[in-house]
Amino acid sequence: MRLALSYDMRHLQTGLPFLATVGSAAPFIGLLGTVWGIMNSFSAIAASQDTSLSVVAPGIAEALFATAIGLVAAIPAVIAYNKLTTDLGRLQQSFIGGIMMLGDHLARDRNHYLRAEAAE
Repeated sequence: MRLALSYDMRHLQTGLPFLATVGSAAPFIGLLGTVWGIMNSFSAIAASQDTSLSVVAPGIAEALFATAIGLVAAIPAVIAYNKLTTDLGRLQQSFIGGIMMLGDHLARDRNHYLRAEAAE
C-alpha cells in the first residue's frame, strides 16, 4: 500500500516543478525586460540629446510592462505551488493514517482468528 501511495503521490506532484520554475523565474524575466526598457530610454536620451517625457516615456512604459508581466506570471504560480504542496502533504498524511489504521485492524483480526483457532 505504501508503494502504491508513493507512486500516486509522485503522479500528483508531476506539475509542481513547472509551477516552482515559473514562480521563481518569471520575476527575473520581468527584471530583464525592465533593464531592457530602461536601456532603451537611455539610448533614446543619448540619440535625441533631450530628456523630455516624450523621449523617456516609451522606454519606461516598456520597463513597467515587462515588470508587470513577470509579476502576473509569478504571483499565481507561487500561490498555486504553495496551495498544492500543502494540500498534497495533508492528503499524504491522511492516506498514511488510513494505511496505519487498516494495518492495525488487520492485525487485530488476525490475532483474533489465531486465538479462535488455538481455542479449538
